[in-house]
Amino acid sequence: MPSRFRRARVLVVGCGDVGLRLARELAPRVRLLALTSTPARVPELRARGLVPLRGDLDQPASLRRLAGLANRVVHLAPPGEPGAEWWRDRRTQALLRALRLRSAPAALVYASTSGVYGDCEGQRVAETRRVRPRTPRAQRRVDAERQLRVFGRASGVRTSLLRIPGIYAADRSGGTPRERLQKGTPVLRAGDDVYTNHIHADDLARAVAAALWRGRPQRVYNASDDSELKMGDYFDLAADLYGLQRPPRVPRSTAQEQMPLLLLSFMGESRRLDNTRLKRELRVRLRYPTVREGLLA
Repeated sequence: MPSRFRRARVLVVGCGDVGLRLARELAPRVRLLALTSTPARVPELRARGLVPLRGDLDQPASLRRLAGLANRVVHLAPPGEPGAEWWRDRRTQALLRALRLRSAPAALVYASTSGVYGDCEGQRVAETRRVRPRTPRAQRRVDAERQLRVFGRASGVRTSLLRIPGIYAADRSGGTPRERLQKGTPVLRAGDDVYTNHIHADDLARAVAAALWRGRPQRVYNASDDSELKMGDYFDLAADLYGLQRPPRVPRSTAQEQMPLLLLSFMGESRRLDNTRLKRELRVRLRYPTVREGLLA
């Protein structure tokens, strides 16, 4: 049939929680394909209306069949474990090599992280700000973004890079602060606290869908909601909504003794993401403009 009468084919790479929400957002308007390295996930993906494709980003030879299968690609997979070149995202490298084997897709959306900005000392951050990653994890994301931009310019593929903050949702594993509040995990006192950013998982899926069709070539978008909260205030708000005790506040000087290292790494960076481009260019209307609406829902 002429191409204008065919359904678009969207390949989802890294089809976890957000990928399944994206599938729900797009079906049945498009034909959805999902790459998986786990045989046990095949029945679940089929039940959700996706066509499972066996392949592993850590085994490049298994990705050859992806070439030319889809006219749009969503790359949600995180970087793998670091190798000798610890800053390199070899998974993105393997995916792009496979996509180059045949006709390239029309559009590719990549789920990056707002961590590429590093610590901005609470300033408002637009997409034009220079990246300053402070962790190896964020550095590999910067490398993935670079690879995708080069790929887009060389092939004509319209690549969109979504820089994503903390994702939350009540029906997402570990998707709300409830468990941490019940454990009584402390937060920083007001004078030491940092700004934090959020996006509801459903709004993120809608942002990805919008970028597939509306994203500008090699364009970056801050995929964040409108909240401007410090981390301690966020947990206080959640505690009040859930009817739980507010978390204790501690100074930064003693936080290392009382908090997990991963949580401490987030508390070392403070920024307020500007989402103007997300709403103006992608025309995304947030269902949950702030975490208050999202947590209440």
